[in-house]
Amino acid sequence: MTDKAKVYLSDLHFEHNQWLSELKFWDEEINSFTKRLEEVVERYNDNEIRAKIEHFQNRFLLNHQAINKQIKEVNKHEKILARYAEHHMSTLENTPVHDHASLRELMQVQRAMYAELKSEYYSFLTKNI
Repeated sequence: MTDKAKVYLSDLHFEHNQWLSELKFWDEEINSFTKRLEEVVERYNDNEIRAKIEHFQNRFLLNHQAINKQIKEVNKHEKILARYAEHHMSTLENTPVHDHASLRELMQVQRAMYAELKSEYYSFLTKNI
């Protein structure tokens, strides 16, 4: 392990908790967006708008699935850290562990995808409602 990659278990645990909160918030927000679309679809008969509504419903479903997958990955990594902590209890405070850079990258991708979806959704609502 290089000096650049020194990370402690408590740091990774903190980051996991932060990510889980963020992911759960997004999931709840998607549920609210979906309910809003259900209200909107009742008001419009225009095929073009209905197609856009269906597009967002599909994207919300895909994003919901991606969020659930990411939650599972974070929880899986948290369990690995917990097992590591059980076996190395006496040295945890002073021993750096390998960073979870790949998981962090996945979160950054998910964050960007969600921000783009939310922006497009709000733009759609602004133009059509």
